[in-house]
Amino acid sequence: MTFGKGFAVMSPGNLATNEDIAWLEKVLASSCEVITVPEELQDAATALSGSGPAYFFTMVEAMADAGKKLGMSGEDSMNAAKQVLIGAAAMVEKSGLEPGTLRENVTSPNGTTFAALKTFAEKDFSEIVYLAMKAARDRSIELGK
Repeated sequence: MTFGKGFAVMSPGNLATNEDIAWLEKVLASSCEVITVPEELQDAATALSGSGPAYFFTMVEAMADAGKKLGMSGEDSMNAAKQVLIGAAAMVEKSGLEPGTLRENVTSPNGTTFAALKTFAEKDFSEIVYLAMKAARDRSIELGK
């Protein structure tokens, strides 16, 4: 199912003409954003855009589960997790600001968000995401052999 918010990555081969490339871009752009990368980056693109929705869904699940563990109802926790992430995604898309700036803008010194982000940093959240994406890229390479 698509909602016109997807992302496609194309790597035209040596035999693709400018007309071929323009046609494919037009077709893909009718339902999603499109970028062109060299063929050797397709596996990395798969790890980011192909597997990316599952990372988002995992975050929604984790936040909803945490809300339940903290005493919220399952329904309220899931609704809150979904809406918070939808709102945050809209801010990234429409604000024109970098995600780091948006994060800083909602983080009060020594506040609740600061405490949560400190835990992410201590557990090296960025490295966990990198390792997961590297595993996806490496599996993409294996599958392509």
